[in-house]
Amino acid sequence: MAHVPQTFFDALAVRTWCGLTLRALGRAREEIDAINVYPVADGDTGTNLYLTAESAAAAVEAVFDGHDAHGSGKPALADAARAMAHGALIGARGNSGTILAQLLRGMAQVLAADGETAHTDGEGLRLALRHAADSARQAVAHPVEGTVLTVASAAADAAGAAEGDCGTVARAAYDGARAALAATPGQLAVLERAGVVDAGGRGLVAVLGALVETFTGEAPRAVPVMSAPSQAGSAEVSADALDECADAPGTGGPAFEVIYLLEADDTAVARLRERLDGLGDSLVVVGGDGLWNVHVHVDDAGAAVEAGIEAGRPYRIRITHFGLGDVHTTGAERQPRERAQRAVVAVVPGEGLAGLYTEAGATTVLARPGEPPASGELVEAVRRAHAREVVLLPNDADLRHTAAAAAEQARAEGIRVALIPTRSAVQGIAALAVHEPERRFDEDVVQMTSAAGATRYAEVAVAERQSWTMAGICQAGDVLGLIDGDVAVIGSDVIVTAETVLDRMLSAGGELVTLVLGDEAPEAVADHLETRVRESYLAVDTVVYRGGRQGAVLLIGVE
Repeated sequence: MAHVPQTFFDALAVRTWCGLTLRALGRAREEIDAINVYPVADGDTGTNLYLTAESAAAAVEAVFDGHDAHGSGKPALADAARAMAHGALIGARGNSGTILAQLLRGMAQVLAADGETAHTDGEGLRLALRHAADSARQAVAHPVEGTVLTVASAAADAAGAAEGDCGTVARAAYDGARAALAATPGQLAVLERAGVVDAGGRGLVAVLGALVETFTGEAPRAVPVMSAPSQAGSAEVSADALDECADAPGTGGPAFEVIYLLEADDTAVARLRERLDGLGDSLVVVGGDGLWNVHVHVDDAGAAVEAGIEAGRPYRIRITHFGLGDVHTTGAERQPRERAQRAVVAVVPGEGLAGLYTEAGATTVLARPGEPPASGELVEAVRRAHAREVVLLPNDADLRHTAAAAAEQARAEGIRVALIPTRSAVQGIAALAVHEPERRFDEDVVQMTSAAGATRYAEVAVAERQSWTMAGICQAGDVLGLIDGDVAVIGSDVIVTAETVLDRMLSAGGELVTLVLGDEAPEAVADHLETRVRESYLAVDTVVYRGGRQGAVLLIGVE
């Protein structure tokens, strides 16, 4: 879809760039996955870049939506740039996505340096690209030439030599990156053996192509992915080539990929880098200001996580086993894993509930407070469930469109997906409790939908700011009781407010009360509410779960 070219790099240009980047990576994702042979031939570089960009784009959209809601016009360049960088940081996937996140963070540090500036010009873009390339190289423990780092440096060099507006600088950066990408097989033997260019570098060229389109309105020409001796126009790498890459000296490596977000100070992260560097390879640590994204390949995944615990508070921990017979071991062909008939994929708001859902057999996607998952993350979870039929539980009214988009994507891939519009994790628990994989798919979905619909939900939370609610005006620090998504009670004490909410819910009847306690919940709240139910409501049972850091102080479900 055509758009009006942007003259300066302002907040709207950031938004446009993110959208065009997502579209470009979406078109190139499978091609990039197919040529992914370094550092691990696991065929996911394109997907990881796409998911990272999707998270960045969603964060920028959220900033614009917030300004629209308050009638304050468009956001400042600094706000949009910081949102882009933060979104990429929390959504970064794999080695390539983590480096892309640092590239965007490096650009944002320059673009947001003066928080009052409405826009920047070609000179600002040159500086941003230079800082991005330098900061990404510093984030990698052992930089290797012939990779995305080389392509990023070449783009910055070419941009630095260009004179003119943002469009001219962006075009120069793109041309420099494209030339550097074509040279990567001559710099990295594993690429030359496979007859391909670097996959991460190819992804960065797509990102820079979107930058050119942002400022000129014209999409650059296609980029070849095969090196000169190979068949032009084909994006496939033969199995023999991959096996040769796997068997080549120096391309073996650890068995696990470990990724997590980490809350820690700079000093602790410096020690963590040293610790992880001794445990494995492909170490990339990006971020700053107390929040980091850690990526490493290791044989001892537990030790990598323990190192993060020693440094601070790791969360969103993802551990991927590269598997027997892949490029990290013998190069032998793996037998495809048989698909299960049915699976449940659920979005959950805290680590405690993630454990509960996992024990019940569900594949989970963790949604941290203020960090909702993107549709690509849900699609990835559906794929990870590896089933012919999938029941998707978004567990949040605000995720209904995201979940619907993910369901459509999965259906296009041949997976039968049913979306149950659960609006709270307690509704998801009710649905999961009646799930029976042996039933016919339609019947199972009907029963799960019925159970979720019969569960009223509430939450107790603390107001972050003054605002208008259905129950009146609340002040920052007030305790809010929300029933079925609307504020019904405004109080000053968590236990008193929770009791009032529970009484209102049980006044309409109920047989089972589910309480999910957040980390901030008072120790006495569960005992108090259980006693209240036992003494005041006959034949009503109560079950209590620990939800962890889930945003709300307390979740309540009544069936």
